[in-house]
Amino acid sequence: MAIPSFVDRVTVHVTAGRGGNGCASVHREKFKPLGGPDGGNGGDGGSVILRVDPDVTTLVDYHRSSHRAATNGAQGKGDHQAGSNGAHVVLPVPDGTVISTADGEVLADLVGPGAEFVAAQGGKGGLGNAALASSARKAPGFALLGEEGEERTLVLELKVVADIGLVGFPSAGKSSLVASISRARPKIADYPFTTLIPNLGVVVAGDTTFTVADVPGLIEGASEGRGLGHDFLRHVERCAALVHVIDCATYEPGRDPLSDLDTIEAELQAHGGLEDRPRLVALNKIDVPDAREIAGMVQAELEQRGLRVFPISTASHEGLEALKFAMAEIVGRQRAEAEKPDTTRIVIRPQVQGGPEFKVKKLPDDGGWLVQGEKPERWVKQTDFANAEATGYLADRLNRLGVEKELLERGAVEGDAVVIGDGPNAIVFDFAPEVQAGAEILARRGEDHRLEEPRPAVQRRREKDTEYHIQRASTDRSEYKQGWVEDEVDMSPAEAKRAAEKAEKLARKEARELDANSTDNG
Repeated sequence: MAIPSFVDRVTVHVTAGRGGNGCASVHREKFKPLGGPDGGNGGDGGSVILRVDPDVTTLVDYHRSSHRAATNGAQGKGDHQAGSNGAHVVLPVPDGTVISTADGEVLADLVGPGAEFVAAQGGKGGLGNAALASSARKAPGFALLGEEGEERTLVLELKVVADIGLVGFPSAGKSSLVASISRARPKIADYPFTTLIPNLGVVVAGDTTFTVADVPGLIEGASEGRGLGHDFLRHVERCAALVHVIDCATYEPGRDPLSDLDTIEAELQAHGGLEDRPRLVALNKIDVPDAREIAGMVQAELEQRGLRVFPISTASHEGLEALKFAMAEIVGRQRAEAEKPDTTRIVIRPQVQGGPEFKVKKLPDDGGWLVQGEKPERWVKQTDFANAEATGYLADRLNRLGVEKELLERGAVEGDAVVIGDGPNAIVFDFAPEVQAGAEILARRGEDHRLEEPRPAVQRRREKDTEYHIQRASTDRSEYKQGWVEDEVDMSPAEAKRAAEKAEKLARKEARELDANSTDNG
């Protein structure tokens, strides 16, 4: 299937880059055992940006390749090295591109060179442990994960930005009119629907320069999908005025200038939003004798309707100058009435955002509790649940936000399932409150009790030490070293050697004291 050269409506899938993870690192240098945390932050992910480019006139590039993605941010490193940001992806679009969601919600209308819209925002990089250090947590052993970038499906729709729109039946002479009054060279042939795409021409009339759009031919029922016109009616929405190009030399039965005008006006009214546009009427092809006679017959009636009528011939160029200056007059008046840009200095005062930062609701069928909110859901995504200290930090943040208090007030009890977030990325916890209802605080906030438990090696050493003292109290002290192996107390070779020497000295001392006591008693 051939790919068209002009595309004015496409669906694109954009994916922003993920933010880099923060780094958990401790500064290491000779003779500096307490160097402190030095993990850098992760880089931000790249964004996908749509920007108007005057050199782009069609959306055909996104018809061929509809998936666009930005790069991820780099991870942070030790020695306070932040990760690099991901590169933005800038997608050029034509002037007059309307961006909307798949559901039809309009997000942006890009008009004017350089106008841009962030289609997908890159994810923020995670903080390193250097940025997480505080007076209460001097050396964090964790870092935050980078956030996922946005992923969206957007519909791009082009609405040609032109001052004057030419409308009329197929083969009425619209393309010939554009070619006669401008340097544009659209395809012209003697069969209907020759024009398959809108054509733009730049026209100069006196001191006024304006653009004219040739919209593909309309027929009766175009607003309901007949012919090609229904695909291009959107291109006349931005025009300051409409020019009806009427073929006065047509030989089709049942057609005449008045009925053609009424048919096209009915289609424009069905499309909607064009009632306030000024109208001009161009009675074309008066170089044909019969057509000139017909134009003279209907001109008076059209003027009685309040329309300005211009008999023209695109072949002999008769009447084109008067039509050009009439167009320029309307465009000049419309530009003069347009609101002047306000050059007053704008002072931005952010409004206080009301409402709670999260909400808690009970899930049906005793499914637990659901916590929803931008902050809790974002914090969950930033947490490395393989790290116990990071989990404790998350619990501390949620408690400061008031999540735990809200759950207790709503009747949550220990062991209830708590779901944070919605969808496939939701995280489920077992509720373990630090504060019992009506009781005093049992532990300091920000602490993870799992971190207070001794390490396994320390625990084994303490058990061996306790066993040693029990055995020493119940056995002959002269047999101090018997039955003990260095590896059983988790000592290094140097520590084991020093302990053995110390034990030998203690044994000799105890032996001398025992001999001295025996002599005195004897």
